[in-house]
Amino acid sequence: MSIEAGFDSDTFRKVMGHFVTGVTVVTTVENGEPQGITVNALSSVSLEPPLVVVALDRRRYITPKVHAAGSFAVNVLGEHQQVLADCFAGAPVEPGRERFCGAAWQPGRSGMPLLEGAIATLECTVVGVHEIGDHDLFIGRVAALHNEEHHPQPLLYYRRRYLRVERSESIAIEGRQEG
Repeated sequence: MSIEAGFDSDTFRKVMGHFVTGVTVVTTVENGEPQGITVNALSSVSLEPPLVVVALDRRRYITPKVHAAGSFAVNVLGEHQQVLADCFAGAPVEPGRERFCGAAWQPGRSGMPLLEGAIATLECTVVGVHEIGDHDLFIGRVAALHNEEHHPQPLLYYRRRYLRVERSESIAIEGRQEG
């Protein structure tokens, strides 16, 4: 992989680390067994129809599994689920990722694994895949979703570390919302 403009991939990662993201575990099934990986590259794409995109590194074990299954679930983690985020990211813990990190889960409507305790879940059918750089962008049409109205704070990621919300304030958006 070549990085242009005189900087390397570590510098790019460091700069992008200043963008706070949520932490999710993308799950799928292979031969009836749940599979999962920690992902922070998630974005909504469209409201009509409801679409999201997840970016998965082609070198990761789960990418061909999502291709084969044609569907995936996004599990948005709460701050109480840091251990799961670490495990699904490949941390050397027991039980490991090969045993689904010991996570409690249940199949959603589509059969995709939904993690117990996730603050929100989306079950998606793959409607498009785009190869970009070293990642595959999976466009998923949301077939089912759920969120807990009263839930712990989200698990956040900032500058290669977890970030906890210590002070939170809701502020109304000023200006006219489009649409």
